[in-house]
Amino acid sequence: MTGHEEQGEAGRRVGRRSRVLKIVGLTLAGVVTLGVAAAGWAYVHLNDNIKSVDINSALGDDRPAKAVSTPTAAASASASPLPTGSVNILVLGSDSRSGKENEKLGGGSSSGARSDTAMVVHIDAGRTSATVVSVPRDTLVTRPSCPLSSGGSTAVAHHSMFNSAYSVGGAVCAVKTVESITGVRMDHYLEIDFSGFAKLVDALGGVTVTTGQDIDDDDSHLHLKKGTHHLDGTQALALARTRHGIGDGSDLGRIGLQQKLVKALLDRIASINLLTDPAKLYEVADAVTSSLTTDTGLDSLSELMRLGQSLKGLTSDSVRTVMMPVVTAPSDPNRVVAKEPAASELWESLR
Repeated sequence: MTGHEEQGEAGRRVGRRSRVLKIVGLTLAGVVTLGVAAAGWAYVHLNDNIKSVDINSALGDDRPAKAVSTPTAAASASASPLPTGSVNILVLGSDSRSGKENEKLGGGSSSGARSDTAMVVHIDAGRTSATVVSVPRDTLVTRPSCPLSSGGSTAVAHHSMFNSAYSVGGAVCAVKTVESITGVRMDHYLEIDFSGFAKLVDALGGVTVTTGQDIDDDDSHLHLKKGTHHLDGTQALALARTRHGIGDGSDLGRIGLQQKLVKALLDRIASINLLTDPAKLYEVADAVTSSLTTDTGLDSLSELMRLGQSLKGLTSDSVRTVMMPVVTAPSDPNRVVAKEPAASELWESLR
């Protein structure tokens, strides 16, 4: 082969490599562009899932004082420090039981939405331990006057069931009532739709719960023998709803099961690494955000992520679950009232 021929062949090889590299580069650029576009769409979709209520504006300044926290030295040195102070969050489980689909999920045939679950979640300073206080829905309280989104306000109601606050005034009245009976400022509000809760459990691959007795409840469609069970979303939702198949059939027995579910969810989330499985991460995030209503301080994906990241040191072993101390109401054997001074002492410990 002559020198000219060698140079020509070399030139063609260089040309082919250049074209191949250009095609590979364009392909990679396209993949990256599509990936960025998909990630952007996913973020917008998840962000748009979240519904919110402006509780701070609705309630104004007539509320318990906010807890004052001092940033740590490490937090102060960070450009965008994660929150480390104590925080109180009112978590409500809202349960829409209307429609045939909800009946299949054990929701009965009654219509409308209700707050069947209420938990005050107190996260200690440092965010490595927490106390979850369940408030029985059948507790008789003095429901304060609450502002309505349509204008005006509700009247003060004495000897009213605790969960009536949500029924008459939604999230705003639920927060107002909790702050009224506890003297504790709710820094945030999270409302979880029960049907969305079932989707979340399925997205996590189920949860493992140990029951201390047989559960036989035709209303919730749940029938479990005493022992350890791995539950799917439908079964977990039935467990959260069940009350007639345990104890005396009151709300107090159900609270114990719901607290078991909270810890089971924490254990399940801790046992799987969602960051290594983007598809699973998206499925879980979609299930969570589509079932949430928050206050305006948590109504974006970035704020929820910051809250989650600040709790990375919190494990189920460091979460204490208790129920607000109650006794049978003198006026109604089917209702309870706060047991004093135990209830006030509990709330005082969370301020």
